Amino acid sequence: MSGTRLELSRSWTLAGVILALHAAAAASVITVMGTALGYALGAAFLTLGFAAAWARALHGSKASVRFLELSRNEILLELKDGRRVQAELGPARHVSRMMVTLPLRRPMRRTILVARDMLGAEEFRRLRLWALWGRLPVAAKQLSA
Repeated sequence: MSGTRLELSRSWTLAGVILALHAAAAASVITVMGTALGYALGAAFLTLGFAAAWARALHGSKASVRFLELSRNEILLELKDGRRVQAELGPARHVSRMMVTLPLRRPMRRTILVARDMLGAEEFRRLRLWALWGRLPVAAKQLSA
């Protein structure tokens, strides 16, 4: 597969958002339940938040995506443990200034969230364009040749 290869870095911002949302959920449960079961459920929410931030935002899990290689309507993922998975994208992509979500259909059902601080500015721009159009923009020096 020939295409653009993007290396994803850790996103401390995304990790903070994940932890803040799980902490808010824990505080809500503790406020409503106020019992030992409520405190245990709140602690479980916080533990889940740490696990999600570690695996998804900080790339700590073996199944964490480290590299993306983009082509027409497929994407090649390289996971932290070295496995390479070629996947087909689903149609419901979300593209904004802050993040891009890439839903995968085959061979696994999973959604990859790429936050703005996981890539350099130009790489993130190229990913956004590819997610919208299904192809990469032509470079200016290629036009002049």
